[in-house]
Amino acid sequence: MSARSEALLESPTDLREIAVDVIDRARRAGATMAEAVVRDGTEFSTVVRRGEVETLKEAGSRALGLRVFLGHQAASTYSSDFTPEGIEMLVSGAMELAKITSPDPTSGLPDKSELGQISGDLQLYYDDVYSLAAEERIEYARRAEKAALDSDPRLTNSDGGSFDAGTGRKVLANSLGFVGEYRRSLCSVYAAPIARAEDGAMQRDYWYSSARTLSKLDSPENVGREAARRTLRRVGARKIASTRVPVVLEPTVAASIIDNIFDAATGDAVYRQATFLVDQLGQKVAGENITLIDDGTMVGGFGSSPFDGEGVPTRRTVVIEKGVLKSYLLNTYTARKLGLKTTGNAARGLAGTPATGSGNFFLEPGTRTQQQIIAGVKQGLYVTEFLGFGVNLVTGDFSRGASGLWIENGELTYPVEEITIAGNLKDMLNNIAEIGSDLVFRSSMACPTLRIDGMTIAGA
Repeated sequence: MSARSEALLESPTDLREIAVDVIDRARRAGATMAEAVVRDGTEFSTVVRRGEVETLKEAGSRALGLRVFLGHQAASTYSSDFTPEGIEMLVSGAMELAKITSPDPTSGLPDKSELGQISGDLQLYYDDVYSLAAEERIEYARRAEKAALDSDPRLTNSDGGSFDAGTGRKVLANSLGFVGEYRRSLCSVYAAPIARAEDGAMQRDYWYSSARTLSKLDSPENVGREAARRTLRRVGARKIASTRVPVVLEPTVAASIIDNIFDAATGDAVYRQATFLVDQLGQKVAGENITLIDDGTMVGGFGSSPFDGEGVPTRRTVVIEKGVLKSYLLNTYTARKLGLKTTGNAARGLAGTPATGSGNFFLEPGTRTQQQIIAGVKQGLYVTEFLGFGVNLVTGDFSRGASGLWIENGELTYPVEEITIAGNLKDMLNNIAEIGSDLVFRSSMACPTLRIDGMTIAGA
């Protein structure tokens, strides 16, 4: 090893140089192609319960992952040991594993012409997430919980208030000459109060705010009060008889439906014949009011980045346009399997082959407010929570536990629990009668309020 390489590994301050150096070493060891990802970051997390600190964590981490190819044989390793000996083991381990893996003619890095990154500042990193002293961060959690518990005497306990902050830097390099890097930051505040009804029954709900910068985070008081409001509206929940009525999904619940559609539209599911969207490109799969978009280029987006997990520029991909399936979401491997081009949706961890990940995946909003949508329902259910997992992507069958509020003559009346909502994703996509105007990103998946007709509710 050169003196320069030893200096880099003993004092690893430049992650770009480390990544390039590891690629060079893998090539010298016989790899036909190689890809390295180096990450470092910091995180802070605290949970306060009944005003007292329950957990407190502050940590830094750094790790390196390597993927090597011997022709069509591939293997990956990762390590947090940046010493010369640790790097030596990383490279030699990957090479030895690659020699015993089965060849896959579809595997490999992207074509060199596909590599690159979008220009401009995506505003993913802000220093201010760590601008508060540790005690002030703890106080954020304490304030959120206190605001919730002070809202009503029925709020007698708490699952806690929390404050989290983190920053990270990622460098990706490969043997085709690509080297890219970006930084991210994130902070969040959360509260989860518990209410006790007169009969002793307890109900719990939560609320949170997350942002890339502290300046855009909701105040702890607002988060706590909203968590209290959501919890109190569940008090006195009752069962209802089985019925078939329209359901109105609040945005956080509607986003889980969108998440199911994302899974169904990935190349992984398509080439494995494990989705109802197989062979549907160019076909009508939803109502004309449905346009679903994946956009990894949104400024400040939770799912934004200048390049994907393989060094391909992120982009805006229209998945469904006015009800017609326009594109699957693909990384290099799944694109080759399907005879298509990558959509820049590779998601790369430290080890293993790239998966398919979302950018900012969302349903285009409509023009009506949530209140207007509810007001138009004579009898139905406003769904505030889904429970468990009961979705078959091959058939589209959908069945999940739920709770919410009964709608009578356009008004929310009483809370409902212990029910199951069933349907089929194919039918649901065609039966979305109304789409709200309230599209807000709280994560990389976002959806406005939805009204879906023809859902079956199994109750008492």
